Amino acid sequence: MKVSGFSFVKNAIKYDYPIIEAITSILPICDEFIVAVGDSEDDTLSLIQSINSDKIKIINTVWDTTREGGRVLALETDKALAAVAKDSTWAFYIQGDEVMHEKYHDTVLSAMQKYKDSPEVDGLLFRYKHFYASYKYLVNSTSAYDREIRVIRPHRGIYSYRDAQGFRKGDNQKLKVKEIDAEIYHYGWVKPPQTMQSKQENFNKLWHDDEWIEQNVPKVAEYDYSQIDSLSLFEGTHPQVMQKRVDNYKYDFRYDMRHNKVKPKERIKRIFKSIGINLSYKNYIKI
Repeated sequence: MKVSGFSFVKNAIKYDYPIIEAITSILPICDEFIVAVGDSEDDTLSLIQSINSDKIKIINTVWDTTREGGRVLALETDKALAAVAKDSTWAFYIQGDEVMHEKYHDTVLSAMQKYKDSPEVDGLLFRYKHFYASYKYLVNSTSAYDREIRVIRPHRGIYSYRDAQGFRKGDNQKLKVKEIDAEIYHYGWVKPPQTMQSKQENFNKLWHDDEWIEQNVPKVAEYDYSQIDSLSLFEGTHPQVMQKRVDNYKYDFRYDMRHNKVKPKERIKRIFKSIGINLSYKNYIKI
């Protein structure tokens, strides 16, 4: 069994992406790792080159100027996926703000081994934890996707879907997947307020035109983290590769969970979820 990792990145330093942590969190279970490094305004290329591993394979890319629904993120994902070794059994996708805890290495490898000879299984499904403003808090709204595909079979007509959140195959078909007992930690909303605001202004350009941004993205110095409906405390440990970031994080965000605002639609979704019915969007078919 051969496992390839793959990801894409641009301006990782400028917007404080934990891309090194993302890559190194799954590198031990990969035989190679493809990184599509975009035409950055900072020293992202040197940052990736600093990873001390002969598994790393860099391809330099130029991002498309399309501003339609974040499509450029899927295009960059597909560039990295296309460079995966032809004889790889599985391809493990990790985004630049996602990290997997080392405690899941054996679980993922075991699932890969178990299903490697099951052609009906297109990929493996992971649970998600979404951190917000701080390494202490989790988004607990059903609006945040709670599961997504991160391991797929390469070179079988599978491609990145929409804004690169998940995957599809053939003529827009959902992938058939096995859910495994492993989680991805998403840290995309954990940045100092100034950096987060800068990222928001830039990131929205991948989805919208200048007029939309002018009307919908506030011209402020710092992102307002208070505009969140509902959070919960994180009880657990962070991946070892993230510990330095956790220890050095200076933004002291505090949130009183007594002020959680649960809207009627959210309450209904939670009730259904408590009895095993998930009404959230699912970009996959569990088998």
